[in-house]
Amino acid sequence: MIQGTASSAGKSLLVAALCRIFRQDGVRVAPFKAQNMALNSFVTREGHEMGRAQVVQAQAAGLEPHVDMNPILLKPEQDARSQVVVMGKPWAAIAAGEYYRRKGELWPVVTAALDRLRERYDLVVIEGAGSPAEINLRESDIVNMAVARYARAPVLLVGDIDRGGVFASLVGTMALLEEDERRLIKGFVINKFRGDVSLLRDGLAMLEQRTGVPVLGVVPFIRDLQIAEEDSVALDDVSRAEDRGQGIRDRVDIAVIRLPRISNFDDFDALALEAGVQVRFVDDPDRLGCPQAVILPGTKSTIADLLWLRRVGLARALCELAENGTPVVGICGGYQMLGRTISDPEGVESAEGQVEGLGLLPVDTVFEVVKATYQVRARIETDRGFFAEIEGQEIEGYEIHMGHSRGGEPAFRLLARGDRPVDASDGAVDQKGQVFGTYLHGLFDNPNLRRAWLRSLGWDAAFSGLSMIEVREREYDRLARQVRESLDMERVYRIVGL
Repeated sequence: MIQGTASSAGKSLLVAALCRIFRQDGVRVAPFKAQNMALNSFVTREGHEMGRAQVVQAQAAGLEPHVDMNPILLKPEQDARSQVVVMGKPWAAIAAGEYYRRKGELWPVVTAALDRLRERYDLVVIEGAGSPAEINLRESDIVNMAVARYARAPVLLVGDIDRGGVFASLVGTMALLEEDERRLIKGFVINKFRGDVSLLRDGLAMLEQRTGVPVLGVVPFIRDLQIAEEDSVALDDVSRAEDRGQGIRDRVDIAVIRLPRISNFDDFDALALEAGVQVRFVDDPDRLGCPQAVILPGTKSTIADLLWLRRVGLARALCELAENGTPVVGICGGYQMLGRTISDPEGVESAEGQVEGLGLLPVDTVFEVVKATYQVRARIETDRGFFAEIEGQEIEGYEIHMGHSRGGEPAFRLLARGDRPVDASDGAVDQKGQVFGTYLHGLFDNPNLRRAWLRSLGWDAAFSGLSMIEVREREYDRLARQVRESLDMERVYRIVGL
């Protein structure tokens, strides 16, 4: 099991790296995280929703993602309130206090999923959440030491040296653990180090002397990994880095609105892959500027984020750009915002009842209690705008939404949901083909659509032709190579018992 001294210590990537390393060495390995909190989720082939981090880890292990790898997913809707997804399907929408009181109901779900994985694989690499030293949550824990105890799993504790205080955080975590929990800690990993490792030697020796726990390695800060992020906190660094690129005349500038509850923001990773394409995440109308295109991404709370758009002035700025001919794309919740009205008669998401959309597409949306979660194969249905170049071609994606939208010229024709053939329309496109929306996540991962849309924006650089699967595979190998070089893997194998 990999635990961390805090959130964002690097647990997810370290699990992914170890999954790839063990797979390379011929071990049948699978990832597991009992409970994940994330808005960046994924839909499995069976139509089950799970956290993006475990999808990444499954791919690194060479496996098809399965909901057993992440039996509980928390999707924040408001402050201190989340939708609880259990075994891939919505279970309840409750406040944090109530969730902690009901965790006992979920423990059998966690252990059953873990048991199934342990039966099927030689090794399961388990990821913890946050810190195991959250002493106020110890009684209701179903993701950290409770899982380690149940599985009798040796634990590697990861500390993030980039944020500072790594020695204090490791020693402090050990001090706050119970004695039987401390005995499970078999090694420390120092993560995200920038600099000369020799400068750490004295500190590492003192750390081992004070705790009696060996340091298994120092993993450097790995730059520019093209691996899907799970937490929108990662967008802070992305936005800053890409803002520095403003002013480059031959660059196609794409602004993605950074909604407060943005979800599935990895939808745009494929765009940023292409040379000469800048993807900026913007949450202020003063920073919007005059991009070549604007994207409204998915969100867990469409109505609340639409009201926020209006409150901060981004709704008006976006509509003005659209009126002046700037292409606008809406994905999932962003698609719903582009329409005329959004109705929530059942109070699925909001108490607002009905709100006006941005009016850029002749579409009306009604929320429903049942959540649609499917992997999808579709065909380009329209010849408006840039779509004329790829009309009739097929694409793939996935749906995660709780509502349906009607009206306008369909952009796509759904051919299959999972393994089931269907015949249904999706999305809408305006008369000129400049504004379109869709429920399909992963849209730009399709090379044919990505190329056609970028060319319509004036982009003329050499097209990579890469699929995100190819890119991710390359990056998993790069990550694994760096971690293998940084850790004492012979000692790790002894700890694991292989």
